[in-house]
Amino acid sequence: MGTSDMIANFILDVLESAGGIAELQRSNLAEKFRCVPSQINYVISTRFSPEHGYIVESRRGGNGYIRITRVQISPQKLIMHTVNSVGDSLDLRTASAFISNMVGSDALDEKSAGLIMTAISDNSLKPIPLEQRDMLRASIFKQMLVSTLTE
Repeated sequence: MGTSDMIANFILDVLESAGGIAELQRSNLAEKFRCVPSQINYVISTRFSPEHGYIVESRRGGNGYIRITRVQISPQKLIMHTVNSVGDSLDLRTASAFISNMVGSDALDEKSAGLIMTAISDNSLKPIPLEQRDMLRASIFKQMLVSTLTE
């Protein structure tokens, strides 16, 4: 297991034991895992982002901290929050993170998630010029999520 995985697992354990909120000091984590503070930043920005269902607050300075909060909302609100978070363009990696978060939160079932991912995949959008795919992907993604609310 790599250092980034160990850091992420440690943060997940803290979140679990602390009821969904973790206050951490970047320098203490860097010492614990014998890494540079920028690696802590990397793990937090890639694995604990809003797309993954977390709110991250940071306070710099001597007594600075990073507060990570797991967002707990109803499945319908999570879907609508996701729809409202997607702008006019959406890359496949970000869409996948959104889908993973919604499946993990039971807002989407595996079958619906698979259908959405198939519909917005690069293979499905192959006839569309590369520079327009992310715009079309965002539109399809949002429409399919909204349609899950009316089932």
